[in-house]
This record gives sequence, C-alpha cells and structure tokens, in this order.
Amino acid sequence: MTPVCPVGALADSLRPMKNRPKHGNADDTGHQTLYLSAGSAGTVRPVQCRPMTDTPLDHIRNFAIIAHIDHGKSTLADRLIQATGALSDREMTNQVLDNMDLERERGITIKAQTVRLVYTAKNGQVYELNLMDTPGHVDFAYEVSRSLAACEGSLLVVDASQGVEAQTLANVYQAMDANHEIVPILNKIDLPAAEPERVKQQIEDVIGLDASDAVEISAKTGLNIEGVLEALVHRLPPPTGNANGPLKALLVDSWYDQYLGVVILVRIKDGRLKRGQKIRMMSNNAVHSVEQVGVFSPKMVPTDDLGPGEIGFITAAIKTVADCNIGDTITDERNPATEALPGFKPSIPVVWCGLYPVDADDFEKLRESLGKLRLNDASFHYEAETSAALGFGFRCGFLGLLHLEIIQERLTREFDLELIATAPSVVYNVYQTNGQMTELHNPVDMPDASTIDRIEEPWIKATIMVPDDYLGAVLALCSERRGVQADLTYVGNRAMAVYRLPLNEVVFDFYDRLKSCSRGYASFDYQMDGYAESELVRISILVNGDLVDALSFIAHRAAAEHRGRSICSRLKDLIPKQLFKIAIQAAIGSRVIARETISALSKDVTAKCYGGDISRKRKLLEKQKEGKKRMRQFGKVEIPQSAFLAALKMDA
Repeated sequence: MTPVCPVGALADSLRPMKNRPKHGNADDTGHQTLYLSAGSAGTVRPVQCRPMTDTPLDHIRNFAIIAHIDHGKSTLADRLIQATGALSDREMTNQVLDNMDLERERGITIKAQTVRLVYTAKNGQVYELNLMDTPGHVDFAYEVSRSLAACEGSLLVVDASQGVEAQTLANVYQAMDANHEIVPILNKIDLPAAEPERVKQQIEDVIGLDASDAVEISAKTGLNIEGVLEALVHRLPPPTGNANGPLKALLVDSWYDQYLGVVILVRIKDGRLKRGQKIRMMSNNAVHSVEQVGVFSPKMVPTDDLGPGEIGFITAAIKTVADCNIGDTITDERNPATEALPGFKPSIPVVWCGLYPVDADDFEKLRESLGKLRLNDASFHYEAETSAALGFGFRCGFLGLLHLEIIQERLTREFDLELIATAPSVVYNVYQTNGQMTELHNPVDMPDASTIDRIEEPWIKATIMVPDDYLGAVLALCSERRGVQADLTYVGNRAMAVYRLPLNEVVFDFYDRLKSCSRGYASFDYQMDGYAESELVRISILVNGDLVDALSFIAHRAAAEHRGRSICSRLKDLIPKQLFKIAIQAAIGSRVIARETISALSKDVTAKCYGGDISRKRKLLEKQKEGKKRMRQFGKVEIPQSAFLAALKMDA
C-alpha cells in the first residue's frame, strides 16, 4: 500500500512556502513531499500530498465502525489511522481515539469520535475517509445512532472466535434502519480459537447479511488492514449533496472546551461552511459568526471551509448550552434553507436517580458542571430537587446503570465534586382515581395509596445470547426477575433467548448476575417494549421514626419484604450506635414489614460505686433508663454519608 500524508501535513501544504515545515521539500508542482516510514522494516518512501479542500463527492467515504463490546472497534480504528499515516509511529498510542481517562482505564468507548484520513487506493485515486468510532455498550446506543446518521456505510466488526453477540445484532439493525451499506469484518483471525467459516455462516443465519466476501483481519497485528481500506473505497457508497445550494449542516455532537467555548461537530449535507460566515440554528434561530472551521486528523486541523459530504468541527464563541441542540440543522443566515434535516429521535432516559453534593456549598458548582456535561452528552437529563435528608440536589436521567456510573465518575474527576447518588429508579405511570395520569420519577413523590387506581411499569424486550451449557442458569435468573419468555432459538452451540422483563428488575444488578451465572460468556441487549400494569408498592425507610426519603424505593409487592429486610439489615451495620436504641424500619404505608434495632451504646454509670447498699446502684441505673427514654423521644440520628453510599449499593 502506498502511504499518504496526514491531513495535518495537507494543511501545511496549503500554507505559504515560508510557513512550511523544514522536513521534506516542495517540488515544482507546489506539492509538499514528506518522507514517512512504511511498515516495520523501516523503508522510507517519498509521498505526494495532495490538497483535499475540493475533494469530489465520489472520492469521499463516511463510515462508522460498529460491533459488540470488545470485538476490536477502537483497535481497528488505530490500525486505519496508522496505515494511512494520519499519525506517526511515535505519536500512536493504543485506543488513540479514546481520549478520556475513563475510556482508557475501563477499555471501553464512551464517546463516539471522528477522524479524517486520506488514502491512495491501488487504482491511484486519492480518497477522503471520515471514520467514526462508536461505543459498543447498550447504555451508549444513542451515541451510535447519532454517528450512523452522519454516515452512508458501516464496518461491522465481528470477533472470529466469539461470533455474533447481542449488541452486534442491535447495532447492525440500527445501521440497517439508517439505510447503510454494511461491510462485514472478521477480526482476531490470528487467535487459535478463531473459526472464520463458522462465524461467516452465523452472520448469514442470525443477521441475514451476505458474509461470503467478509474481510478477514487481525486489528492487533495489522494483518490485511489494506483489504479493509480497499473494501471501504470500493464497496461503500459516496455521499450526495449540492455545493451550490443553501447551507444545510447536521449538528452531530458538541462539547465544551474551556478555551474555545462550545465545539460543534457537523456533517455538511448541502452548501459550504466557511470561516467568518454568519450561521443560524434552525431550532431556536440563534445566530453566530463562525470563528474556526476544521477537521480532526485526529488532532484539530484548521481549514478554510467544509463542503458537501464532509465531517468537521466549527467554533463560534458559543457560551450557552441552550444554543446547541444535538440533531439541529445549521444554515446560512442570509441564504437559509427552507426545511430542516430530520435530525435524531430524542433520547428517553430509562433510569433516574438523585445526585447531591456532600458539601451543600457545592450546589451551584454541581449545577454548572451538569450543564457542561449535558452539552457533551445529549442523552443525559437533569432537574433540580430537594431532599429532607440530603438537602439540595438534582434528579438525573440516564440510559442505564453504566451511563449513571460514568456520569458520576466524570463529575468527580473533571469537576472535583464529591457526590451522593440515591437508589436508581425507573419511570412509572401512576393512574389516579380521578382519571389523572402522572409520570413518577422519584418514589418520594408517589401519591397516597388510597388515590391510586393502578400503576404501570416499563418493560423491555431483552435479547440474551449464551452458550448452551449456561442456558439453564440464565433462564432461571430471568424467571426469578418476573421475565416472560418470548423466543428461544439455537445457532450452533449458542442459544438466543428473547425475554420480556420489567425494567425495574434489570436496573439493579441483573447484568452482574447474568455475567456471574454464565461465567462471563452471556451477552445482553435490550430495547423498550411499552408499559404494563403491575402490583407495585413504595417502601419507605424510617430511622428512629423519621422518614429517610433518599432511601425510599418502589418494588413489586412479592419482593417487598425481602428487599425491605435487606436494606434494614445493611443499615444496622452502617449506622453508628447512639446512647439510646435506634429502630430501623421498612414500611409500606403505615404497615411495617421489616425491622432491625441498633442497641444502645452502654455506659457503666455504676463504675464509681464501691460497695455500699445495692439501692445506690439501682437508683443510678433507673436514672440512666429514664434519660435514654427521653433521648429516644427527642434525639436525632445523623446518618453518616458513608452509610448512605453503602446502603444505596444494595443487592437485590
């Protein structure tokens, strides 16, 4: 393969001669000649870098990499960047597009990232490739959907040893809904356990996609990466667009930079986007002047403009979060488009919990931090709330428990906040006897039981793929969580079980239990499947007779006593002893269903009595007893923050 120069060098080649880097020479045509290392042998070849500012549409390819978790998306992205010379060997790191510490530590992709590559095909044509690396976890499916909307094709990466997994199916169906051309890629064929022919057959049987010409690679070693690049340019369709029409740009993503303000990732559909241009956001009619236009290579490289089919970034000194709506259409203020682009379906949070600062003085800091994260993550929602136990905080909506965990970790790391998270809850539909229906995000807001006609809870359609050896344990787990089996099929020695499950039974520890009972071999994906009536009750936790609203939760009546006993037992070990007895109770309405008692901290009031009549000791003991009775009536129990944190990580 003939290596080509990185886009950064392309930008250099467009600058005046005096600004060009000292390495390399300019030839008579004005093209910059760079010398890049090609391959492990260290051979050096001169490469002609061509300006790509006016790339013809049929030489542009926009594609996303989709796959199940840990099937090699980010590693393949690394090899494509390396093979096209976008970064030198010295600049390359593992998971180069995963720029968050959390992504590197956990080995997962959280935010979809984009990079422009330039590739000279075997036929001598130069192509501009816009790559989008997407997350694999079900909680970040919204990131995947946004990336797919900006592309025309997808690389479907499947592990040649593990085969098709649950999230593989979910992502490929999203790509099909976006009318993508899909190229199957079999990764990890260098592993001893790899079975390419079996996996190809599995792709055809399970997905219904022709895998006879799937590209077999090893992203780790770089084997056959050139085959992927050739498949990209010959099998994926080019974008369409009109460079002379009114500007239409899709706002794909945005994030906050402390120096540049809001950075917006855009996909140009029609027209051109230039530096200095006045642009209008079609959703709210906000007008801004473009300060910078550029692309990621993967470093930020400024350019003069972006044309149809191209993906890049702009900055316009935008400071307010409300001015940037993901999926919005950007157009020219003087020559606006008549119709907006379709955009994206709004994300719907499925898990809610309260986030409170440990230090009450950090409330405003938390508000600002949530605003910046909301700009960076359109699927995250929040609203202010108060708690008698925890003070002022926010009720936050997430796409799943991993999403919750990541947001909480980012608030701690990036904004230096110490937080308490309440028990996660899903959104219930509460129908009252007066005919009114309300959405219940917080168990504390549940109306009085006498006014409730019925409660509906959200259900999901879960797809679980598991080796046959562990199927029994998985089916038992689903039945235990009130699951209803919808389908059970086999592909080779793997079973695919489809279950309808209440979301409330999944958000606590279902995923962990599933991995435990299948020794990590099961894969899990779900989609919302409407609401259904259930017999649900609110369980209130009382400490010394006082309601602790942050620990209230909703559960099915059949599991209420078990869950109540579990949290009471845990709080008994977490709350420090006082000089009086403390009753910890779980109650449904006014009926107590579980109780634990923390014994009083004993003090030997008779220690100074040496001898004498026994009545002296009895008098002191009676006095102590009366004092403890008064303390139990008027004493307040302070629950330490550590007790809240531990109690809220309750096992189901």
